[in-house]
Amino acid sequence: MGEKYVAYVGTYTHGSSIGIHLYDVDVEEGTLTERKVIPINNSSDICRSLNGKYMYSIADEGVAVFSVDEEDGDLCLINKVDIDGMRGCYLSVDQSGRYLFVAGYHDGKVTVVHTHQDGRLGSVMDGVFHKGLGSVAERNFRPHVNCVMPTPDNKYLCAVDNGIDQVKIYKINTRRHKLQLVDILRCERESGPRNLAFSQNGKFAYLLYELTNEVDVFAYEAGSNVPVFEKIQTISTTSDNVDRAHDAASGMCLSNDGKHLFTSTAGDNTVAMYTIDPKSGLLNKEFALPISGEYPKDIAILPADNNIAVVNHESNSITTFTIDYEKKLLVQKGRPMQVETPNCILITQMGV
Repeated sequence: MGEKYVAYVGTYTHGSSIGIHLYDVDVEEGTLTERKVIPINNSSDICRSLNGKYMYSIADEGVAVFSVDEEDGDLCLINKVDIDGMRGCYLSVDQSGRYLFVAGYHDGKVTVVHTHQDGRLGSVMDGVFHKGLGSVAERNFRPHVNCVMPTPDNKYLCAVDNGIDQVKIYKINTRRHKLQLVDILRCERESGPRNLAFSQNGKFAYLLYELTNEVDVFAYEAGSNVPVFEKIQTISTTSDNVDRAHDAASGMCLSNDGKHLFTSTAGDNTVAMYTIDPKSGLLNKEFALPISGEYPKDIAILPADNNIAVVNHESNSITTFTIDYEKKLLVQKGRPMQVETPNCILITQMGV
């Protein structure tokens, strides 16, 4: 594989870290080598534009956008914009490239930011505060938008609310640039939905729950006026015989070939791998194994799907593993790499 890949790791910067750490990726060895750090405060999430030219990051000021060097992946700040709310926690872009979506955990807000063709971030087009009360649980009593994810057909925006146990589904009025609530996916009480991912063929959705440590599988159809989510499976993220009350499912990603789903769970401090049935979308859990770190907040599969990188927020480290699909094992690659309070990881190919 002759392509060049780099990894970006966003961090909190109240300690020694100063921003987004950039790593060169050795695809064959399955290792990361840190090259530099790009200053930005409290990068709790990052995402890349669809054309690959720009990188967006959460910042205390709101959202920042960087140009991406095609040769080495270096980032150069373009501008920052205020999102008229508290600091966000998750970013995504729509298929047209016109909108950047921001999830607000602290204030329960979904924000839509306009993106310009020259890379600059423009004005806030819309902002919707979620309303309602969750359970009496300490972490789960008011709106906390944890994830914003467009549907594969780009017709809807799914806003996963960790606090009120709902996924609110919006349609974007592209003329007025406003969000219109069209449906609500109501989850079990005190389940704490956290992340949402869609299968490569767009027919299935996987919803990760932080408090029950489970993944729900849904059959998905766009529908004429509202989307259709039909739950077809619920499966655990943890290893066997653990105290799930003290665990918190945290990260989720698909393999590059779309054949496997991976989740991480804090407390249990494991990564689980599932085989995806291509016809039914159903999951079969192959393993849930320890990752030599604490609070695996995010995970990413390296190109060729042979290795996985785990961002461990509480142990201030990144651990990498070879995935042995036949033996159903994770084999650690060297010692943990030290990085303070990492939040997220994104691996991307240069020149694409």
